[in-house]
Amino acid sequence: MQHRLIRSGFAGLAAVALTAAVAGCGSGSGDSTPAGSKGSAISAKRCAENKAAGKITYLSGYQYQSSVSILEYIAAAKLGYFNDLCLSVTLKPGTGDTAQNTKLLASGQATVSAVAEQDVIQAQANGIDIEGISSYSNAGLDILMTNKDITKLTQLDGKVVGHKGYVPAAVEAMLVKAGVAWDSLKLVKEGYDPSVLPRRQGGLEALTGFISNEPNQLKAAGKDVTVWKPVDYGIPSSIGAMAVNPAFAKAHPQAVEDVLRAALHAYDYCSSSEQHLTECVGYAAQLSGPTYDKALNATIWKTETQVVKENPTPGQPLGGIDPANVAKLVDMLHQFKIVPADVTADRAKGWFDTSFISSVYAAGKLVWPAP
Repeated sequence: MQHRLIRSGFAGLAAVALTAAVAGCGSGSGDSTPAGSKGSAISAKRCAENKAAGKITYLSGYQYQSSVSILEYIAAAKLGYFNDLCLSVTLKPGTGDTAQNTKLLASGQATVSAVAEQDVIQAQANGIDIEGISSYSNAGLDILMTNKDITKLTQLDGKVVGHKGYVPAAVEAMLVKAGVAWDSLKLVKEGYDPSVLPRRQGGLEALTGFISNEPNQLKAAGKDVTVWKPVDYGIPSSIGAMAVNPAFAKAHPQAVEDVLRAALHAYDYCSSSEQHLTECVGYAAQLSGPTYDKALNATIWKTETQVVKENPTPGQPLGGIDPANVAKLVDMLHQFKIVPADVTADRAKGWFDTSFISSVYAAGKLVWPAP
């Protein structure tokens, strides 16, 4: 069974795959927060070091949808935060194929990218050299939906369960932990229209999805479903996790820190008010084209940031990696034979570097401007 994350598209959301060279891009005359001049939020010495890092390519997880790990990077570019830190950042939209993102990172064609902690481990297990540098939460976006007559997961025994090409490992782990007879399930591949669940198409009783996507679509359509979240069953995952090309990180550690600093500063900005969120989603819409659903994407951001708020990484500031979560992910990946036995928890922890996030905080608060 394939457990690689493939980010689904949205019904009615035809985001255009544009490449936005927004290095040094400030906000327009109508924006509420105009960008400062280059280097306005950093010391001259550190500015020179960031300039020396050269072009930094950010690769999104899926197009320019307003997810955490995507919208704040768009906003950091458009609000001029990268420019303020003397960083030359180019945004590129990912296709939703995590495996492709990891390969582009390892080859240096991308510098930083949204890659889940689980996928960092899987990439390294397959000889793809990337490094995890941040994560917003130990919760995940993968969920299972059922109709309201399912009140406990064991009622799914022998029933039809739909998926997008595979059942995510976290969802499978949740079902197994809940006592579902996994081998009894009738797994079927469905498309990206979640209305097949309330219509019970083909006898469908459950459908995998993302917490910020399908449930919001169904709610908007007046369809009420139950959402089952792996985090409620103690299943490890991650949201908003980022990875970097290791060679770049070794050569330019301060630039990596400041990319995260700018993104976290933008995360705060986009989350601080409805007006700011509308502004940030508007930036994503500008990059995506006229079919971009602003209302849906604003809901995506609100949903995902709420999950982050409800499930912070324990003992860490926003973006901090929880080593215990990495160990739990390794255990889960072993449970389903996704990685070999020689991928131990201690080995996997070495594929993540917590120093970049810890360096941008002081007394639990993000340091802005930079030193």
